[in-house]
Amino acid sequence: MWSLLLTAAGAYAILLLIVYLGQSSLLYLPGIPSRELAASPRDIGLPYEEVRLVTADGVALHGWYIPAEGARGTLLFFHGNAGNISHRLDSLRIFHQLGLSILIFDYRGYGQSEGTPSEAGTHQDALVAWDYLVDTRGESPDRIVLFGRSLGGALAAWLAAREQPGALILESAFVSVPDMAADLYWWLPARWLARLKYTTRDYLSEVRCPVQVIHSPDDEIIPYRHGRSLYAAARHPRTFLQLWGDHNTGFLMSGATYVNGLDAFLTAHLSGGRIAPR
Repeated sequence: MWSLLLTAAGAYAILLLIVYLGQSSLLYLPGIPSRELAASPRDIGLPYEEVRLVTADGVALHGWYIPAEGARGTLLFFHGNAGNISHRLDSLRIFHQLGLSILIFDYRGYGQSEGTPSEAGTHQDALVAWDYLVDTRGESPDRIVLFGRSLGGALAAWLAAREQPGALILESAFVSVPDMAADLYWWLPARWLARLKYTTRDYLSEVRCPVQVIHSPDDEIIPYRHGRSLYAAARHPRTFLQLWGDHNTGFLMSGATYVNGLDAFLTAHLSGGRIAPR
């Protein structure tokens, strides 16, 4: 009996070590479905510019800048933890139709960007994208909207706490990595094991711009209560937009509810005026 218990305890200890050391590969999924670019904005009729950014620690990142004629502002797009910028064309089309120019880029280790992803590294990535818009393109900070979906929500909130954008939109975002780990791996001491933090809710306490939180009760990856918790943590002015549908396609399934909710938020908090969705 003692031998079996010791064997089980040893196996469990090895499992804990594997999870602790390998958690980056559980969070960052640049190879799903692929690091190859599957398409470009040109495939949906949008003109764009290739963008190359170099972070403070010397990592070269790749992105696209999609201009909008008579833009009401510029959206800085932080995507989720899988795939690359070429898998976000549906979102690019929506935001372009809402009258926004867009900068979307791949984090280090994703798509055509160099390097290996890490929490500190992705913060550097967020900073260089912001600096590109403000310093290189001359965009006024109060005309920049930070948009983050899923993991990107943590980065957008972190940047909004550091800088002063015109608005922040968090879609299908989590409270923190330890909270998500506790949900997914309830049978492990996941909070204790989590080396990655991405404490989105904590960042919100420092955000001074208007905030919109978007989430679906049907989200099968990040529970709806995460979205409600982020909304509760945000300062006023804040809005909550409820979608329906799953984590990856809820924004598409929600159709006009999603687009009109975004438009109303942008109209209320950007100086560029209302642009009716087309």
